[in-house]
Amino acid sequence: MRYLGLDLGTKTLGVAITDKTKTVVRPLKVIRFKDSSYEAALEELLKLIAPYDIEKIALGLPKNMDNSLGFASKRSLDFQKLLASKVNIPIVLVDERLTTLEAENLLLDADLSRNKRKKVIDGLAAEIILETFIKMEEHKNE
Repeated sequence: MRYLGLDLGTKTLGVAITDKTKTVVRPLKVIRFKDSSYEAALEELLKLIAPYDIEKIALGLPKNMDNSLGFASKRSLDFQKLLASKVNIPIVLVDERLTTLEAENLLLDADLSRNKRKKVIDGLAAEIILETFIKMEEHKNE
C-alpha cells in the first residue's frame, strides 16, 4: 500500500508517490490537461490508483498567507469532492502554502534551466506535499 501526493493547478496535476514502506517519496507524473478540465485530470489520475495500490491521497490545499481560503482553495476542495465520488480512499487536505516556491528554489539550487524547471516543478511540489503529509502522520502516531 502506498500514498499519493497531488499538487493541483489550472492546467497540471503533479503526482508524487511513496514506496511500499512509505519512507521514500518521488515524483511520479505530471498530468497535463486543458484549462480547468479537471474531469480529464481525474480520468488520468484514476489510472494510477489501482496499479499502485494507493491507501491514502494527500491533496494540496493552497491557503492564503493569512490562513484564509481563496479561489485556488476552492479548486482543490472541488477536486477533492470529485475524486471522493470516484474512489473509496481517504483524501487528506494538506496546507501547501509556499510549496511551489520551495520547489522552485530547490530547482534553482540544482541549476536547472527555466524550461526544465517548468517540466518538473509540479511533480516536485506534489512530492513536498506528500512529505508534509507523511510527517503529519508520524506526529499523529507519536
